[in-house]
Amino acid sequence: MQSTRNKLIDILSNNSDTYISGQAISEQLQISRSAIWKHMKELEKDGYVIEGKSKRGYRILEYPNKLSGNTIKWGLETEWLGKEIIYKDTLKSTQILAHELAQGHAQHGTVVVAGEQTQGRGRMDHTWESSKEKGIWMSFILRPEIAPNQAPQLTLLAATVLAEVLRRDVGVVPMIKWPNDLLINRKKCAGILTEMQAEQDQIWYVVLGMGINVNHTLDDFPKDLHSRATSLKLETDKTWEIRDLIQKILVTFERTYNTYLDNGFSVIKERWEKDGFRIGEQIKIKTLRDKWEAPFLGIAEDGALQTKTPNGEETKLYSAEIDWFS
Repeated sequence: MQSTRNKLIDILSNNSDTYISGQAISEQLQISRSAIWKHMKELEKDGYVIEGKSKRGYRILEYPNKLSGNTIKWGLETEWLGKEIIYKDTLKSTQILAHELAQGHAQHGTVVVAGEQTQGRGRMDHTWESSKEKGIWMSFILRPEIAPNQAPQLTLLAATVLAEVLRRDVGVVPMIKWPNDLLINRKKCAGILTEMQAEQDQIWYVVLGMGINVNHTLDDFPKDLHSRATSLKLETDKTWEIRDLIQKILVTFERTYNTYLDNGFSVIKERWEKDGFRIGEQIKIKTLRDKWEAPFLGIAEDGALQTKTPNGEETKLYSAEIDWFS
């Protein structure tokens, strides 16, 4: 269920050009006028400028630039994703908190956002530099009615969402490196981590995490990453509003996710392969038993990498070390 504060934000944002009376708010939220006043004061602590006039009501004059659950929620045009937003200035990892919330029965579409992660991580327990207020560090709690073996498709879906937002709203040309990284000019700017709790035939929940380098400068990266990591600011020479980008990602993800549930993975597969890094080219592959070079043929319906064995037979890989940059 939406919190009273979130419902109040919805009411105020839907009436941003006019006053709405305290009585009308009271009837919609089923709370007292004094409770409304207390909620308004909490919004003011976040930096909202609220005007209240006798016999006319309340209206928001301006909202703050600071990041919080309230400011992300303000003006967010989604139906279910982000109706509950948990924001923390500092977290070990949004994934950790999202798992705890999911196990405590947090609702589908809950979003966890951090200003900074002290133990950010990526796939295969790789660390992720999560500088304070420089990037987007967030995780979604999803409860999809799909089979557990389809869960990897959500990673690929999320990658197409980020690619769409970066191309449409930032004006860069992203490439998706299988299975979970976004590159700009062959340097990593974003990563996706999907984890789930499931039984053999049922998913209990999925936690889908995203880390995006937004306003980093080179000094924000360790020297050994200077040739391999980038940010939106480095690529565009522009400082980006993190709140606005989060909202665009949430809206685009919800729309794409709904399309996926209605129409299956084929449209996601097509979008992914359109932006797939080095599709059709030779890559170096290493598994526990073999090392070889083979063409990257695309992705399978279950999200696996399609390539060829050392003997030239087509195969699918679910886990391997891939050298993409040779």
